[in-house]
Amino acid sequence: MPLRVAVSGGIAAGKSAVCRILQQGGADIIDADDIARELVAPGMPALAEIAAKLGPQFIQSDGTLDRVTLRAYVFADADAKLRLEAILHPRIQQTLQQRSEASESAVVAVAIPLLGPQSRARAYGWLDRVLIVEAPPELQIARIRARDGSSQELAAQMVAAQLDSAGRLPMADDVLINDGDLTSLQHWTQRLLARYRDLAPQRK
Repeated sequence: MPLRVAVSGGIAAGKSAVCRILQQGGADIIDADDIARELVAPGMPALAEIAAKLGPQFIQSDGTLDRVTLRAYVFADADAKLRLEAILHPRIQQTLQQRSEASESAVVAVAIPLLGPQSRARAYGWLDRVLIVEAPPELQIARIRARDGSSQELAAQMVAAQLDSAGRLPMADDVLINDGDLTSLQHWTQRLLARYRDLAPQRK
């Protein structure tokens, strides 16, 4: 059984970069966002359920999900957001667990962008550790603006809309502060990976 480590944290904190470094070091990466996209591919049961429970207007003429329209809809309607999560989250959680348990690597990094304390306790109790990647809010805002051209106001709203560090840190076994350059991030991520490899044999 591999050591299963959740990688989570705030928007533009550097979770993807950390996962790339872990992968380069030999860890398996299983990404919740990738699985979510697989689950709503044409012909998948989750897509049919979205059409039935949220409306057929979110399915495009080619049979694919209209992500932009659906995202705007659930952002403005809290009840719709809960209904969408009820369709997708159990499937995502089950697939993440199955794929992590099937891995032959000593360490599996499970990328879960929106992991919260309640979901960690209820749905993700099978995880062995939680790594939270943090960055100062002003740096997160700058990275969002550089990444997708967002305005200062929109980038700030995106950061503010997420669970803050005070809500994330209590569930963390490890915290990586990504406030430097890539060389620094590589150094600290590689040190964590070495630690995880040391822990993995203890679980066999």
